[in-house]
Amino acid sequence: MEAPKKLSIVVPVFNEEGNVANLHKEIVSICSITGREYEIIFINDGSTDKTLDELKKLKPIKVINFRKNFGQTSALDAGFKASKGEYIVALDGDGQDDPSEMLKLIEKLEEDDLDVVSAWRKNREDSFSKKVSSKMAARLRKHLINDGIHDSGTSFKVYKKECFEHIDLYGEMHRFIPAILKIKGFKIGEVVVNHRRRTSGQTKYDWYRGVKGILDMISVWFWMKFANRPLHLFGAAGVFIMFLGGVSFLFVLGQSIFFGKDLSDTALTTISMFSILGGAQLFVFGLLADILSKSYFSSTKDTPYVVKEVIDN
Repeated sequence: MEAPKKLSIVVPVFNEEGNVANLHKEIVSICSITGREYEIIFINDGSTDKTLDELKKLKPIKVINFRKNFGQTSALDAGFKASKGEYIVALDGDGQDDPSEMLKLIEKLEEDDLDVVSAWRKNREDSFSKKVSSKMAARLRKHLINDGIHDSGTSFKVYKKECFEHIDLYGEMHRFIPAILKIKGFKIGEVVVNHRRRTSGQTKYDWYRGVKGILDMISVWFWMKFANRPLHLFGAAGVFIMFLGGVSFLFVLGQSIFFGKDLSDTALTTISMFSILGGAQLFVFGLLADILSKSYFSSTKDTPYVVKEVIDN
């Protein structure tokens, strides 16, 4: 029989000094009963409290320590790249994800021959405002990218290692990993899991992080629709703008011929023309810049984060 796949448990943490020890203990307990080889990787994302001190006390563990706070997506990317296991299990470091539920995710992955299984926090133990914002984001995500996942906001997922052989993450892209993998043809599933209340520390989510998530969602939508056919978007936009310009020209020409008015140098004509062209240029520039950013990080050795040290206990 085939030997059980090795597990890499990846946990990004930022100012979670009161949670990391207990979470590590739970992870070790669950991994020990699986009969699989495993490694535990914590990424300290520039914590300013005693999180790093607490992590250094734990064994077995690999700690990737960032020089400053680069964000959850960068922390996950670093953890994925450092993973040696055939299966990668990612979960949040606040203790709200129940490590024992990883067994459900792994079982689903193997039974249905999937590449990714995402946790679904169907009954979330979060504040009312956080639940509302998450539902709004989920509805917007369903309309834009429709990755088939109810709860993309959670990091709690199990992946096959090959999912990340050609993928680099940045921004708030960890929310849309299933959508990115779906574009590349990977098979995705979902399992309802238990979600727990936070017992220590404070949530790291705020309105600014939500705005960044929406912008990245638009980026993923564009990537899904037009990455390999940008002419369909830019060409259509160019034709539409040219059509508006033609209509405007005919209006000016008609006013000049039939009514003797000269509208070629009026404020309305100038403002309308520059508004349309300026807006189109800014929009196109933003999308092209996003493509160039992806190309840059995938074709160079640079990453959007810097690792200060790796502690292997």
